[in-house]
Amino acid sequence: GVATGLAFDKLGNLYAGDRTGTIFKISSDRQIFVFATLEPSVSAYHLAFGPDESLYITGPTTSSFDSIYRVTPDGAVNRFYRGLGRPQGMACDAEGNLYVAASLSGRRGIVRITPDGKPELCVSGYNIVGLAFTPRQSMVVATNNSLVELFLGIKGLPLPKPNGK
Repeated sequence: GVATGLAFDKLGNLYAGDRTGTIFKISSDRQIFVFATLEPSVSAYHLAFGPDESLYITGPTTSSFDSIYRVTPDGAVNRFYRGLGRPQGMACDAEGNLYVAASLSGRRGIVRITPDGKPELCVSGYNIVGLAFTPRQSMVVATNNSLVELFLGIKGLPLPKPNGK
């Protein structure tokens, strides 16, 4: 397929989503296999791992009720949340909240979704396509044409270390 989203697990394995909804796992010794497959109509464009070691996936469409899917470590796929418009880049904080660049009830920005599935718009803004947390407890937000650093005091998940060490 055509690779779209990328994420690393805590052991340093690479996961690549594609336009067909297939998630490939590439191990550190370069073995490639299918980790999970979403419904045929869902593309796996944006990927992020949570502290629960589940992989979260979005595939934005023109709907205002797109879903975020969760794939458990053993490869079981389920719908984590439904009701966002154009969900794109994601990142998790250390407490298990998922942050998504999306629209919620017509309001655009960064939506925080708690582990039990409660959404809240936490940063307002247009044309936001992605985000990442820094070790300084700030959030870097990517728009169509800029990067903005917001000092919010949110502790993100640490990056995986090479080869899981």
